[in-house]
Amino acid sequence: MIPPETLYLVGPMGAGKTTIGRHLAKFLQREFVDLDAEIEVRCGADIPWIFDVEGEQGFRDRESALLQEVAGRQGLVVATGGGIVLRAENRLLLKEHGLAIYLSVTPRELYERTRNDLHRPLLQVPNRRAVIDRLVAERDPLYREVATLTYSGGRRGARGAAEEILRAIQARHG
Repeated sequence: MIPPETLYLVGPMGAGKTTIGRHLAKFLQREFVDLDAEIEVRCGADIPWIFDVEGEQGFRDRESALLQEVAGRQGLVVATGGGIVLRAENRLLLKEHGLAIYLSVTPRELYERTRNDLHRPLLQVPNRRAVIDRLVAERDPLYREVATLTYSGGRRGARGAAEEILRAIQARHG
C-alpha cells in the first residue's frame, strides 16, 4: 500500500528527480509537480535568468513559497530543486507534509550527468567537479535529515528506479 501523502523527491541536481518523479506519478496515477518547471512557468523565464536577475536568494524565496503552496495538498508526486533543503523551514515542510525520497547519487555520476548541461546556474563555472563535490558534501546531511527513504539506484534506468522506490515504500508501509 502506498500512503496518501505527497511523495517529495529530493537530491542533488542531476539525480533524476524529474524523470523518476514522472514515472512514479504515472504508476500511482497522481499529479506530478516539478517545482523548478513550475517556477519557470509562473515567472515566464528560465531558472538561469531568475538567478541572473534576482540572485540565488530571489530564486530560493520563490522556491520556498511554492513548496509552502504544494505542501497543503495531498497525493502529489513532487520533484524538488536540489537546494530546497538549504532552508530549515523547507526541511520542516518536507518532513511534516509527506514522504521525502532522497535520490542519492555519487559526485562522479552527477558530474557525468551534468557536464554538458548549460541550464544549471551553479555549474556555470570552470571547475564543475569541485562545485559538485562541495554541494554534495554540504547538502547530503540535509537530504538525509528529511528523507523517509534513501534510494541509491546508481545507473538504473528511471522506470526501474521508480519501480524499486514503489516497492521500498510498500515494504515500509505494509
